Amino acid sequence: MRYRPFGRTGLSVSVVGFGCWPMAGDRYGAIEDDEAVKAIHRALDRGVNCVDTAPAYGAGHSEEVVGRALDGRRKDVILVTKCGVNAPPPGQPGPLRDSSPANVQREIAASLRRLRTDWVDVLLVHWPDAATPFAVTMRALEDVVTSGRVRFVGVSNFTGAMMSACMSTRRVDVSQVGYHMLDRRQEVETFPHCLDQGIGVMGYGSLGHGLLTGAFTAATAFDPARDWRGNGIAFGQPIFRGDNFTTNLAVIERLRREVAEPRGVPLSQIALAWVLGHPAISTALVGARTPAEVDANDAGAELDLSPAERATIDAILAGVAGRVREFTPLRPAMEVWGEEIPAARPA
Repeated sequence: MRYRPFGRTGLSVSVVGFGCWPMAGDRYGAIEDDEAVKAIHRALDRGVNCVDTAPAYGAGHSEEVVGRALDGRRKDVILVTKCGVNAPPPGQPGPLRDSSPANVQREIAASLRRLRTDWVDVLLVHWPDAATPFAVTMRALEDVVTSGRVRFVGVSNFTGAMMSACMSTRRVDVSQVGYHMLDRRQEVETFPHCLDQGIGVMGYGSLGHGLLTGAFTAATAFDPARDWRGNGIAFGQPIFRGDNFTTNLAVIERLRREVAEPRGVPLSQIALAWVLGHPAISTALVGARTPAEVDANDAGAELDLSPAERATIDAILAGVAGRVREFTPLRPAMEVWGEEIPAARPA
């Protein structure tokens, strides 16, 4: 496993982090808790030292699984959780965003109980909250740091301009954003800001929310009741919707045939190596349900892509369908955020 500086925190973070959204059990289909615990243990044994979760993942269930998995190993891990997103009352659309000081304090107390620990290493505001000024939220985050319950703080799904506004009150130590071959919006503004300010970056969705594993076919169907991909939209981009999904499967097949196959590795490893090739990325989050998935994915941490391979990848990615230019995180995550960029026809 390779390690990188985690911004200016002084921490050294594994280039692959363990993402625990799938352990919610309600967003990526069912998952067995015992297997999830084994997967985390396998990742730690392979040198992964960053585990990312949130109270919004399964109404706290993901945190409970993580707490169980880290029993006896807590000091070996950079533990990241979040605040600022609550489940809505019955019958109301959600989730609800609330980054008020009272909610930050309530959520960190509940998270620590579920995680079976006295502190977390990084606490992130999960999504920007239009109803709470950034300065108010940042002062609340500083309060939990002063209390000793949190070491570092940051934001998730914030633009560079939003981070600049936050930093007028308190430093943003870490930023977490979606970044993968089918979503390069962060390269325009957010990543340059983080590089300039020395902010550690956690990239989520490294395998394109499953698309870049190569496991999907035209017959793949997602149950909207158990899998968020069923609505066709991934954080403002309709890459899973209808004809876009079919087109993207062909793009994935080209990546497998023209890049992964010649290297003799699974496509997931190429996708992970591609993410890690961006200098802003400190750690790339990858979810896994089983120890075998951990083994298959983490090997990508040791892979370096050549300039020729990157050029081939860029040419193929011009054919991705459902991308948008807009990154507007104050809008609901599962609605389209802008006009679709036309996909280039295969050469």
